[in-house]
Amino acid sequence: MWWFQQGLSFLPVALVVWSAASFVFSYITAIVLHHVDPLVPYISDTGTIPPERCLFGIMLDVSAFLGIATMYVRYKQVSALSPENPKILRLNKLGLLLGWMSCFGLCIIANFQKCVLYYIHVLGACLTFGVGSIYMLVQTILSYLMQPELHSKDIFWARLAVFLWSCSSVLSMFVSSVVLYSGLYGQNLVQKLHWDSQERGYTPHIISTVSEWSLAFSFLSFFLTYIRDFQKISLRAVVSLQGQTLHESPENFRAEEQALLVAGSL
Repeated sequence: MWWFQQGLSFLPVALVVWSAASFVFSYITAIVLHHVDPLVPYISDTGTIPPERCLFGIMLDVSAFLGIATMYVRYKQVSALSPENPKILRLNKLGLLLGWMSCFGLCIIANFQKCVLYYIHVLGACLTFGVGSIYMLVQTILSYLMQPELHSKDIFWARLAVFLWSCSSVLSMFVSSVVLYSGLYGQNLVQKLHWDSQERGYTPHIISTVSEWSLAFSFLSFFLTYIRDFQKISLRAVVSLQGQTLHESPENFRAEEQALLVAGSL
């Protein structure tokens, strides 16, 4: 059995590989069609113009679904490992809520392009990266609370390092974007897809785009730390019928069950 076939480790693997592929494929398509500059464009700019916009949207929607599934499995795993620790259980529920909000933001980014609906796109980015960073913080705290009994210290330090990496990327991206879009370097820069290195504002633009790519891959790196944990868990669905036929009401089925129980006890 391969390492990614153990337990549910294929989920974070699929999330990371698929998400990275969505960035790379849309980037290559946009470069080949000369829709953006080759040197570190915004990730969103590589998904602005058809046909890469269609590819970008579909692939990120799938990434959001994989993210929801991965976060749910993580939630169930932590709940099963610490069923009697109220502090961990509260943080675990908070983490699931924040993670799913981040995935919803990813859907907004995928379907509302920056050059079309800028403010909705920014809202999606804030949910994805802002709320997503808080999700990473919650999971890092959970790793701290669960080590060394349930988590190794190495996993905690790895997640803390990736969280600090994402925070530095968020800070760098925020400051450079505020400077870039402050009006000092012209108007309507949101629609600008091609930049010249001699233009005013090119430096904050590059810092902002590099920070965005760094932030995206810090998120993917965080989910890589789930692989070993997910090798030790599996989930299964339990079927519970509410009737022997599809036209029976649940009340009739429960009445039949009670009658059978009474008959069996006589």
